Amino acid sequence: MLECIRIVLIGTSHPGNIGGVARAMHNMGLADLALVAPRCEIITQDSISRASGADHLLHQASVHATLEEAVTDCTLAVGASARSRTLPWPMLTPREVADRLPGECQTPDSRVALVFGREDSGLTNAELQRCHAHVHIPTNADFSSLNLAAAVQVLAYECRMAWLSQQDAAPAPDADDELALVTHEELERYFEHLERTLITIEFHDPAQPRQLMARLRRLYLRARPEKMEMNILRGILSATEKAAGK
Repeated sequence: MLECIRIVLIGTSHPGNIGGVARAMHNMGLADLALVAPRCEIITQDSISRASGADHLLHQASVHATLEEAVTDCTLAVGASARSRTLPWPMLTPREVADRLPGECQTPDSRVALVFGREDSGLTNAELQRCHAHVHIPTNADFSSLNLAAAVQVLAYECRMAWLSQQDAAPAPDADDELALVTHEELERYFEHLERTLITIEFHDPAQPRQLMARLRRLYLRARPEKMEMNILRGILSATEKAAGK
């Protein structure tokens, strides 16, 4: 299960923080580190020092230009957020995230992304809207700011505890291919198709969006469609486009 978990850092500005995250991950048995548009060098004396023996994670970390690229093969993405947003999104505690992992990590190809934002500004609204749910660490309201590595440590610890609780459990039955959840990449292709179709039938005006696509994105991310269901939805959109063309 731990091999299915990917830690994604967006726009990290200090190499020491990346090293600290690598140490926190290795402490808890996580190894998949993805960096999105880092604003600093990755391999430095500071990052290696802070990694304290986990610098192999720094050398094998994947680097991506966008969040979409980093989570393209993931079936669940959870974004860390300390701020309330204008458009409410499903909000989980770290333990609730961990409790979902056994069900999410049924196959070796399963991938769950835990997404963390910039040290100074966190995740943007657009980035948070690409996550199925948000996770909030219930810190002291009078002093709520967490170091990036500390935040990752909290989530990684809960993930490890969930993994330990599963060690004596009976193995899960093989998942049916038709019941497999769609990946982030497949969802993004669907959202592009959906928006194009809604514009074609004049239901959606990009000049006056009124948060329509954000609300539809929230709906489908909450629904967690399976691959067969996605094929049906894409077929409906194609038939709608064809009918509109006539």
